[in-house]
Amino acid sequence: GKLFRWPDLQHPAELKPLCECQSFGVADGPTVCCNPYHFSRLCGPESPPPPYSRLSPNDEQKPLDLSDSTLSYTETEATNSPNVTPGDFSDASTSPDAAKRSHWCNVAYWEHRTRVGRLYTVYEQSVSIFYDLPQGNGFCLGQLNLDNRSETVRRTRSKIGYGILLSKEPDGVWAYNRSEHPIFVNSPTLDMPSCRTLVVRKVMPGYSIKVFDYDKSCLLQHTAELDYTDGPYDPNSVRISFAKGWGPCYSRQFITSCPCWLEILLSNNR
Repeated sequence: GKLFRWPDLQHPAELKPLCECQSFGVADGPTVCCNPYHFSRLCGPESPPPPYSRLSPNDEQKPLDLSDSTLSYTETEATNSPNVTPGDFSDASTSPDAAKRSHWCNVAYWEHRTRVGRLYTVYEQSVSIFYDLPQGNGFCLGQLNLDNRSETVRRTRSKIGYGILLSKEPDGVWAYNRSEHPIFVNSPTLDMPSCRTLVVRKVMPGYSIKVFDYDKSCLLQHTAELDYTDGPYDPNSVRISFAKGWGPCYSRQFITSCPCWLEILLSNNR
């Protein structure tokens, strides 16, 4: 990983194997995968304020396109995208066996305040959410049509690229940023207990973050008394914005001001 992707890597504990690797979760297996593109870097915990400007200390920085924002922030040079084997577009939510299985989440795609397309139901343990074929198999956002898209939305959609890999794992739900631009994440289990400030985490390309912790969620639902100003509070939802952040440190105060974002609606089936 240090040789091919991350020269500043210091310790194997900074890496997380991706769930799509055949060696994932196999204890004492006959082989150990060393493909650097079967791993991601962990987006570690951080102490606000602000959680929006986290950058790897040795990464090369470059200005981000600020044509629709009055604030300046930076993104690191994107890591090389892994090779993806082209495949046919598959929609697991419409397969004949889908009704026989229980789903673990629904995904809604939004552009500002408008939901585009239907809910995408996820039955498999992981799903790729990407822009266009053949960048993956799963939820293809490029196929969702909407009349009269603004130029801001068009520019942001062009940055989705390989998008994210969303996976349900034993310790929670993880998101891996496969694109060449940052993603921004908010969920109940990322917020700090008894804190009224919205916490939005910036996740750089090649990094993974646990977007939802089931054990922590159970505790929060019994002890937290939350009151957010940006809409109804859903203790089982995760919000992810592509390329554009929101919150106290941005001109976009609410996620509904972001051009392209996802709402991950988790079911109660753990």
